[in-house]
Amino acid sequence: MAKKKEENPEVIVDVQQVYNKTENFVEQNKMTISVVLGGIVLVIAAFAFYFKVYLPPIESEAQENMFWAEKYFEQDSLNLAINGDNIHAGFIEIIENYSGTNAANLAHYYLGISYRNIGKFEDAIDELNEFSSDDVMLSAIALGAIGDCYSELNDIDNAINYYKKAAEKNKNNVTSPVYLFKAGVALEANKEFEKAAELYKKIKKEYASSNEGRNIDKYIARAEAMKN
Repeated sequence: MAKKKEENPEVIVDVQQVYNKTENFVEQNKMTISVVLGGIVLVIAAFAFYFKVYLPPIESEAQENMFWAEKYFEQDSLNLAINGDNIHAGFIEIIENYSGTNAANLAHYYLGISYRNIGKFEDAIDELNEFSSDDVMLSAIALGAIGDCYSELNDIDNAINYYKKAAEKNKNNVTSPVYLFKAGVALEANKEFEKAAELYKKIKKEYASSNEGRNIDKYIARAEAMKN
């Protein structure tokens, strides 16, 4: 029987040949390579300048200018908080003048809550969707406030969806039971009593020491009764 030919013979790489080809490629395309590398350096430099040099004083100015808007918000003088007082900027002006800053991001939150509180629910949803934060409370409250707006607009399915998102966002014993409870109430309004009972039971199991947990038994009983 003839000896089988060896398969996959070892490939010998000519290192010098590869080096020469690479050197030739670089030599032939050095202008293009220089332009690309120069562009990368410029982009990195631009980012560094923006975040290290340009943005900090703008951020500081925005924070200072938002002081009175926040003060009016705390006093429930929402029109002044939103529009300013002809001397000090309101949240709208902060967003327009200081886009990209942390202050403008926070202004979206304040503006959204303000709009919700004066009944401009669609505007509130738009502003709150522009807000982003890693803060445990604010991130959950923003989602819950969107749920409130959808509830007021009688869009119960979206309200339930956002209340559940708020409850799951950075789970904690303060905001999570609040929004689970709101989701349960909305589910009852939607005549989904079995799902409402499940959320109430979740509050009892996971957040028994919360304000909602201490009184949840009657809501479980109500949802169970309506389910049957």
